[in-house]
Amino acid sequence: MRIIARITGFVFLLAASAWAMPLGTSARGVIPSDIQQIISVDYRALRSSDTAMALKAQILPENLKQFEAALKGVAIDPDRDVDQLIFASYRVPKQGVRIVGIAQGLFQVKAFNKKMALKKVKPTKYRNTSIYPMSGGMEMTFLDDSTLLFGDLSAIQGALDARDGYTSGLDSNSQMADMIPSVDSGAVWSILDQQGTQNMMRSALGEASSLADYETIKKRLVGSRYAMNFANGVDFDLNVVTSDSMTAATLSSLVKAGMMYKKMNASPVEKVAMDSMTVDSDNSNLQLHFKTDDKKFQALMHSDLFAAVSH
Repeated sequence: MRIIARITGFVFLLAASAWAMPLGTSARGVIPSDIQQIISVDYRALRSSDTAMALKAQILPENLKQFEAALKGVAIDPDRDVDQLIFASYRVPKQGVRIVGIAQGLFQVKAFNKKMALKKVKPTKYRNTSIYPMSGGMEMTFLDDSTLLFGDLSAIQGALDARDGYTSGLDSNSQMADMIPSVDSGAVWSILDQQGTQNMMRSALGEASSLADYETIKKRLVGSRYAMNFANGVDFDLNVVTSDSMTAATLSSLVKAGMMYKKMNASPVEKVAMDSMTVDSDNSNLQLHFKTDDKKFQALMHSDLFAAVSH
């Protein structure tokens, strides 16, 4: 249960927006190879599910509010024009992690350019790409009529370097790229690299991560991927990719131990949620599945546990 709440919150703390929408060619092309995480969520999916909208409203991060406001400031309506929003965090040697956002939809690029010209807003140039300022210190550029790239200037430049061949892109990182096809039909989907997976599992396991077994196996965690759907209640599948079947089985045992420990002091709502979760291993993968109806999930969202782990 703690894993579900932690990761569900993490989705919206880093981003918010794909309903069976894989990465478009332009979006994929600007993601650098040293990717930490990709999160994709579809605005159409959120609008068609009361549960998804309730989740978004409860833990909507401030950076997403700022992005939506910035879009409106340049005559783009997120509720009308944006179909999919993707956030990609990537590592830069000796500089840490940078984050870019990619919005996909139908944009009136000519109308936008005209509006900027009337306002006498001049873009800066990065090679042949025009980059415009947004509010909140962000910048943006259109990759094509249906793809908008945004973020701080250095993050955008790093993404454009990958697109233009100055640095390697996502497809050169087979370990991460190979995880995408199995999850990109989800309403919300994500892939996470080795270091991010180690941190996520440590946080999700809570006190169970202090056991010696976790310290032994954490270096054998390769990456993770998850998909979440709202079409019929809430359906969540997480796969943690490990180096071998023994590691996956040991990790499965740790997760089950963590659930048993938490269940002893859980509220009735939280106990129902944990009963809706199954944990198993299949070859080198830890598999966690959670499914419940809208009513139970919305009750869970108001529990103390969900509040504690999703903020």
